[in-house]
Amino acid sequence: MFHVIDEHFFMPLASPNRVVYWECICKLFSVMDHQLSFGVDRDVLVEELQYYFEQTQAAELSEEEIEGKSARDKANWMLRKLESYGWIDIETDKSYIQRVNFKEYAVKIIKTLIEIAEGKQIEYQGYIYTIYSLVRSNTDNPGIVLLSVVENTDMLITGLKNLSSGIKHYIDELTRYKTPAEIMNVLFNDYIENIVDKAYHRLLTSDNVSKFRPEIIERLESKSRSRSYVEKASAELAGIREISREEAEDLVYHYIHQVIDAFQNMDEILSEINRKNNQYQRAAINRAKFYLIGGEDVRGQIKEILSVMNEEINRENMDLGGIYRLEFMDELIRIYSSAVLDEKSFYTPIEGKKTFEPGTMQQEEPDEELRNEKMRRMLEKLARVLNPEKIDGYVTKHLGDRKAMQASELPLQNTDDFVKMIYVRLYGQRKNMQYTVSVQNTVQKNGYQFTDFTIQRKGNK
Repeated sequence: MFHVIDEHFFMPLASPNRVVYWECICKLFSVMDHQLSFGVDRDVLVEELQYYFEQTQAAELSEEEIEGKSARDKANWMLRKLESYGWIDIETDKSYIQRVNFKEYAVKIIKTLIEIAEGKQIEYQGYIYTIYSLVRSNTDNPGIVLLSVVENTDMLITGLKNLSSGIKHYIDELTRYKTPAEIMNVLFNDYIENIVDKAYHRLLTSDNVSKFRPEIIERLESKSRSRSYVEKASAELAGIREISREEAEDLVYHYIHQVIDAFQNMDEILSEINRKNNQYQRAAINRAKFYLIGGEDVRGQIKEILSVMNEEINRENMDLGGIYRLEFMDELIRIYSSAVLDEKSFYTPIEGKKTFEPGTMQQEEPDEELRNEKMRRMLEKLARVLNPEKIDGYVTKHLGDRKAMQASELPLQNTDDFVKMIYVRLYGQRKNMQYTVSVQNTVQKNGYQFTDFTIQRKGNK
């Protein structure tokens, strides 16, 4: 790699002044990216960097050997540094004007880093439609088209893997949030907006691979059986890659089967994405429920007791042993362990083998009262399960004759009502539901803070 990229290329991004370097690189790239001509006048870029260093919000430079202290001195110093690190080329034209260009590899790296920083989403729809259109086209350049199909397929697969990895990141981050409000904010605003709405939901609906996959595979298999197609594509690839016709023909078959295998095995990736999405949503809801009811169970009570003890120790400036001097401790809590010595405490000797003697089976009449009680508990448990059908009916009930309503109009008196609202928001992304949702502003109701959303009835139902 370092035969192509300057060995000092990454030093600016690893230095104490990496923020200054990166902001200056972005300034220069923004100016040069909008220029149609070859290279940008060095003086133009110096003025741009000078303006940057004159701003009060500009990142501060740590100690560096800068000749001069003015903003213009810093601008010239920055250009010389970027040239020495292999980021830019400075050439002098026939008019003795110095022109600056980013190196080819630097442009690719800058664009990638900007996309990462801005959180740019993969356009799955574009890749799928492009592949679909290319395999259906009858062109005079089958070799070039095949290369485009392979490239778009590779980017599609990479994007799906990145989506799976992105969901895992959200799962790992759940432990950082300590309140229901934080968890719901990330779930409804960050995760729903950046993962579900932009990628996951579209993969299940408009960008569903299953809509295009059969024809893509069928046409590629047909091309692999067409001798005229293989010969024409091989001839074109042989010229592009500068290889023999025999090598090019093998490459054509390899590319075709590579794309076919990718689409045939894509269900595995999609299943993993679906599994991780369900896992994240369940984990987020369960964690929020835990914090909502945490103050009512034993664990929540112990947590509150320990918090009171800590506040009292800090207020009295006690050391760690001060817990024994708290006067209210005896009445507040008593934690101790005890054991009673009885006949069960003695060692039970291992008995030897005994002859098995079958006993007489006694048929007992079932306890109808106990049976009915267990049935009642089971039915109650089933009634509490919130599946898509129940949530759909719940929404339909509260919509009544209306076409739309706000989520804040739903009942919100207890934790169960809040959990139902969460499921209304999540299930609203499914295509088989009778309603859709759209996010509005943050509201408060009965002590609960959440992002309000509009519930819209689908079609003419």
